[in-house]
This record gives sequence, C-alpha cells and structure tokens, in this order.
Amino acid sequence: MISHTKNIIFEKIKQEPSLTDKVLLKSIIKDGITISNDQFEKILLDLEIAGLISVSWITKDTRRVEIVVAEKDIDEYEEQIKETEEKSYEASFPSSED
Repeated sequence: MISHTKNIIFEKIKQEPSLTDKVLLKSIIKDGITISNDQFEKILLDLEIAGLISVSWITKDTRRVEIVVAEKDIDEYEEQIKETEEKSYEASFPSSED
C-alpha cells in the first residue's frame, strides 16, 4: 500500500513541478487516499533520498516540494573518444586541395 501511495504522490509532484507540502497532502486526501502525517513525511523523505524530489523550507511551517530534473552527466572520457573519432573520420577524406 505504501509503495502504491508513494507512486501516487510522485505522480502528483510530476504533474505540478513546484507545490507546497500542505497543498500536496490536501490533494492526496481529496483523491480519497488515507495517509497519516508520519507516512506522508516518510514518503517525502524516501523520494528525496532517492533523488527524485527536492524538499526545502519556505516558511516555518511550509515546505516547497519540487521534482528534480536530472542533468545528464557528461563523461569527459566519452567526450574525448567522440572528438577523436570525429577527427579521424574527417581526416579519412582525401584533401580537396590541388
């Protein structure tokens, strides 16, 4: 049940990229999902630890919950190989100078 609820919460966060924890909890309850505050906090923590969301304090009692956009890590080694292959490919053509 927790896994199902976690998926629902994550889907809600994906639909609304930046919302408060209070709005998110109200939305979940409005959809008929019964969840305790402790369960809600644990799910948010699990999602944050997994790197899927970011939770930050806005005020003393309110937190902003945002989806984390994963940036593609550029591997320097892979980039060097790609550049070398491109240079080799270009050098394989005969020179057009006469």
